[in-house]
Amino acid sequence: MSLIDNLQAMLARGQDSALLRYGLGNEYLKAEQPAAAAEHLAEAVRQDPTYSAAWKLYGKALAALSRHAEALDVFDQGIAAAERKGDLQAAKEMRVFRKRSETAITS
Repeated sequence: MSLIDNLQAMLARGQDSALLRYGLGNEYLKAEQPAAAAEHLAEAVRQDPTYSAAWKLYGKALAALSRHAEALDVFDQGIAAAERKGDLQAAKEMRVFRKRSETAITS
């Protein structure tokens, strides 16, 4: 049984949480399944709007789907959340990813 299978089984048992959704999103992104990743990461930030790591991966998943305008909005929200928490490294990383999506739109 893969890690994704194990996490999906936890979700099926009703153990839903932002951390579980983040884990699923991360694993789907690693498996090059950005659509599934985006779905779980969107739920992670809905459940915990302060979860800066989830915002970052959510934006990356959207960018991988070439949904760059949406990624810009997600990165903006993630940067704001990270700065409110004092998570300056996450904010810095999201600015880099945001710039890449911005460049993709204008290219």
